[in-house]
Amino acid sequence: MFKITPMTKNILKNLITKKSTRPYPFVIREPFEESRGELYNDIDNCIFCSTCARKCPSQCITVDKEKGIWTCDPFVCVFCGTCMEACPTHCLHHKRTWRPVSGQREMIEMQGTPPKSKKKAAAKKEEASG
Repeated sequence: MFKITPMTKNILKNLITKKSTRPYPFVIREPFEESRGELYNDIDNCIFCSTCARKCPSQCITVDKEKGIWTCDPFVCVFCGTCMEACPTHCLHHKRTWRPVSGQREMIEMQGTPPKSKKKAAAKKEEASG
Protein backbone atom coordinates (compact mmCIF):
# COMPACT_ATOMS: atom_id res chain seq x y z
CA MET A 1 0.00 0.00 0.00
CA PHE A 2 1.30 3.45 -0.95
CA LYS A 3 1.28 6.01 1.88
CA ILE A 4 1.26 9.75 1.06
CA THR A 5 3.62 11.74 3.21
CA PRO A 6 3.06 15.44 4.02
CA MET A 7 5.91 16.32 1.67
CA THR A 8 4.27 14.56 -1.28
CA LYS A 9 1.23 16.82 -0.95
CA ASN A 10 3.47 19.95 -1.22
CA ILE A 11 5.35 18.54 -4.21
CA LEU A 12 2.14 17.83 -6.14
CA LYS A 13 0.75 21.27 -5.24
CA ASN A 14 3.92 23.00 -6.51
CA LEU A 15 3.79 21.10 -9.80
CA ILE A 16 0.24 22.22 -10.52
CA THR A 17 0.06 25.81 -9.23
CA LYS A 18 1.57 29.05 -10.54
CA LYS A 19 5.16 29.83 -9.50
CA SER A 20 5.49 32.13 -6.51
CA THR A 21 8.74 33.72 -7.70
CA ARG A 22 9.61 35.60 -10.88
CA PRO A 23 12.75 35.16 -13.01
CA TYR A 24 14.51 38.42 -12.00
CA PRO A 25 16.13 40.33 -13.77
CA PHE A 26 14.21 39.20 -16.85
CA VAL A 27 10.84 40.09 -15.32
CA ILE A 28 10.94 43.33 -13.32
CA ARG A 29 7.95 44.68 -11.43
CA GLU A 30 7.24 48.34 -10.69
CA PRO A 31 8.62 49.53 -7.35
CA PHE A 32 6.28 50.14 -4.43
CA GLU A 33 5.05 53.68 -3.80
CA GLU A 34 7.40 54.60 -0.92
CA SER A 35 10.28 52.31 -1.85
CA ARG A 36 13.87 53.47 -1.37
CA GLY A 37 16.15 52.49 -4.20
CA GLU A 38 19.52 53.83 -5.25
CA LEU A 39 20.87 56.80 -3.27
CA TYR A 40 21.38 59.93 -5.35
CA ASN A 41 23.02 63.24 -4.45
CA ASP A 42 22.04 66.44 -6.24
CA ILE A 43 25.69 67.46 -6.19
CA ASP A 44 25.04 71.07 -7.31
CA ASN A 45 23.20 71.75 -4.04
CA CYS A 46 25.59 69.81 -1.79
CA ILE A 47 27.66 71.92 0.64
CA PHE A 48 29.94 68.99 1.60
CA CYS A 49 29.19 69.40 5.31
CA SER A 50 29.63 65.64 6.03
CA THR A 51 26.40 65.47 8.05
CA CYS A 52 25.22 62.54 5.92
CA ALA A 53 28.48 60.67 6.55
CA ARG A 54 28.28 61.22 10.32
CA LYS A 55 24.61 60.21 10.58
CA CYS A 56 24.81 57.13 8.35
CA PRO A 57 24.47 54.00 10.54
CA SER A 58 26.30 51.79 8.03
CA GLN A 59 29.10 54.30 7.37
CA CYS A 60 28.78 53.94 3.60
CA ILE A 61 29.20 57.64 2.78
CA THR A 62 32.47 59.56 2.65
CA VAL A 63 32.84 63.27 1.92
CA ASP A 64 36.00 65.10 0.91
CA LYS A 65 35.23 68.81 1.37
CA GLU A 66 38.60 69.98 0.03
CA LYS A 67 38.28 68.15 -3.31
CA GLY A 68 34.47 68.31 -3.50
CA ILE A 69 34.00 64.53 -3.78
CA TRP A 70 30.97 62.72 -2.36
CA THR A 71 31.21 58.89 -2.36
CA CYS A 72 28.72 56.18 -1.40
CA ASP A 73 29.26 52.43 -1.27
CA PRO A 74 25.91 50.91 -2.36
CA PHE A 75 26.95 47.44 -1.19
CA VAL A 76 27.08 48.73 2.40
CA CYS A 77 24.04 51.06 2.30
CA VAL A 78 20.98 49.73 4.15
CA PHE A 79 18.57 52.23 2.47
CA CYS A 80 17.31 53.56 5.82
CA GLY A 81 17.01 57.20 4.67
CA THR A 82 18.76 58.64 7.74
CA CYS A 83 21.29 60.53 5.60
CA MET A 84 18.50 61.95 3.48
CA GLU A 85 16.61 63.23 6.54
CA ALA A 86 19.77 64.69 8.14
CA CYS A 87 20.94 66.62 5.06
CA PRO A 88 20.58 70.37 5.74
CA THR A 89 20.24 71.24 2.02
CA HIS A 90 17.99 68.24 1.18
CA CYS A 91 20.19 67.30 -1.76
CA LEU A 92 20.11 63.53 -0.99
CA HIS A 93 17.31 61.46 -2.49
CA HIS A 94 16.45 57.80 -2.91
CA LYS A 95 15.43 56.89 -6.42
CA ARG A 96 12.48 54.52 -6.66
CA THR A 97 14.48 52.15 -8.85
CA TRP A 98 17.38 49.91 -7.89
CA ARG A 99 20.82 49.78 -9.43
CA PRO A 100 21.30 47.14 -12.13
CA VAL A 101 22.65 43.79 -11.00
CA SER A 102 26.44 43.85 -10.88
CA GLY A 103 29.08 41.25 -10.15
CA GLN A 104 31.64 43.89 -9.22
CA ARG A 105 31.72 46.48 -6.48
CA GLU A 106 30.91 49.86 -8.03
CA MET A 107 31.09 52.99 -5.91
CA ILE A 108 28.81 55.98 -6.47
CA GLU A 109 31.22 58.91 -6.74
CA MET A 110 30.16 62.44 -7.54
CA GLN A 111 32.38 65.46 -8.09
CA GLY A 112 31.09 68.90 -7.18
CA THR A 113 32.31 72.34 -6.27
CA PRO A 114 32.60 72.87 -2.53
CA PRO A 115 31.39 76.27 -1.31
CA LYS A 116 34.05 78.81 -0.46
CA SER A 117 34.47 79.34 3.27
CA LYS A 118 33.54 82.79 4.54
CA LYS A 119 36.95 83.27 6.19
CA LYS A 120 38.86 82.54 2.98
CA ALA A 121 36.55 84.75 0.91
CA ALA A 122 36.98 87.62 3.39
CA ALA A 123 40.77 87.19 3.35
CA LYS A 124 40.90 87.27 -0.46
CA LYS A 125 38.64 90.34 -0.52
CA GLU A 126 40.91 92.07 1.99
CA GLU A 127 44.03 91.20 -0.07
CA ALA A 128 42.49 92.56 -3.24
CA SER A 129 41.46 95.86 -1.64
CA GLY A 130 44.72 96.34 0.37
